[in-house]
Amino acid sequence: MATKTHQRRYSKTLEFLQKVVPAPATILDLGTRNAFTEIMEQHGYTVFNTSGEDLDVLPEIVKEYKVDAVTAFEIFEHLIAPFNVLREFSSAKLVATIPLRLWFATAYRSKTDEWDRHYHEFEDWQFDWLLEKSGWKIKETTKWTSPINTIGFRPILRTFTPRYYAVYAERKK
Repeated sequence: MATKTHQRRYSKTLEFLQKVVPAPATILDLGTRNAFTEIMEQHGYTVFNTSGEDLDVLPEIVKEYKVDAVTAFEIFEHLIAPFNVLREFSSAKLVATIPLRLWFATAYRSKTDEWDRHYHEFEDWQFDWLLEKSGWKIKETTKWTSPINTIGFRPILRTFTPRYYAVYAERKK
């Protein structure tokens, strides 16, 4: 069951995806099948997922998919070298979201899952630069906050500090 925070993020992500790559479209969604995969399918997208391969070690596996667009929702921050996989897509369209680096919080690292950690927490300009350097031209972006229903200084900051950044980019010609 998705939390309210997840539902809000899914709603914002779907709204952005539908605007820049309307259904029906065939999507390669980086990462294993998940709740958002099902949401995309319910809204008319055909979705393929990678199978949990380490995209730092095997970035070329994304070439196997002939799709209208690649999506990467909260994936690039988990990679040591996202530049490598960004160079490998055969698709000319990319829709990606990342959690933004927050000045008042440390980088995310799961206490229970040794693989669930962020190697990067980007600022928007850093992610833009990564995309441009790897051959993409940014066409549209948006940001949104991620408020939580808790009392404290950080929860207050989360109500007006953007947490997520979405980008639609096309391969440079």
